[in-house]
Amino acid sequence: MKKIALVTDSTADLTEEIIKDCNVHIIPLKVRFGEQEFIDGELTSEDFYRRLMEEKTLPQTSQPTPEEFSRLYSKLLEEYQEVISVHISSALSGTFNAANIAKEKFKEKIHLVDSKTISLGAGLMVMEVARNIKEGHDTQWILENVKKARKNIETLFTLNTMEYLQKGGRIGKVQGFMGSLLNIKPIIRVGDDGIYHSYGKAHSQKKALDNVVQACQDLAKGRKAIRLVVVHGAAQKAGVYLKEALEYAFQLPTTAFTQVGPVIGVHTGPGTVGAGIEFE
Repeated sequence: MKKIALVTDSTADLTEEIIKDCNVHIIPLKVRFGEQEFIDGELTSEDFYRRLMEEKTLPQTSQPTPEEFSRLYSKLLEEYQEVISVHISSALSGTFNAANIAKEKFKEKIHLVDSKTISLGAGLMVMEVARNIKEGHDTQWILENVKKARKNIETLFTLNTMEYLQKGGRIGKVQGFMGSLLNIKPIIRVGDDGIYHSYGKAHSQKKALDNVVQACQDLAKGRKAIRLVVVHGAAQKAGVYLKEALEYAFQLPTTAFTQVGPVIGVHTGPGTVGAGIEFE
């Protein structure tokens, strides 16, 4: 039997190339427009953001059920001895809790990791675990290492509008920008507690993107950046701008550049642009 299987959920926004390279098994979340429910990935990002902007009411999202986790874990344990399962922040989604309920059936064979972050920030942790598995490390070593990696991953993003974050109830500690500040573009950092924290603000998207670069540089002090990822929600031009600015600032090529998927996109909306940086 192979030793360790790697699982994550669809909110990690991993590209098909990374999924294949990391041999990672994806459990999808779901998004519902009225009576129509889609498994994350069924709708293209382009179709999703078009519908999001057209719909009058915010679509609903739902996490995998414990039964869905249990089926995946059972199948993997026919081929692998153990499973490491890395998921979106438990403070932002019930996904980790559903995995935890499923884990009870398998006890010590399933090892859960709360990424305490989102999107490609969590994706960086998945990539780290995949590298560790390929290098032949045992489970306990990998779990200790990924704890250290979490402390060295920064996830920041800026929103074009706070409407979706507010409607979706994922506002975290960003309330201070509400009210009359409708044109403010907030810079948001995912904190060590796994929720959103205000990190700054700007009056234009370009300035907000420049502020994200500056924030990344400030957070880098005393640390060496080793991996960089960039995501955007229906904002290709702004995403490319942030990607190129960060590559120049850190003299580091981007490991992944992709769109924010539908489940995260429901809460962040179109025009979102963000980055994850892993430090040594």
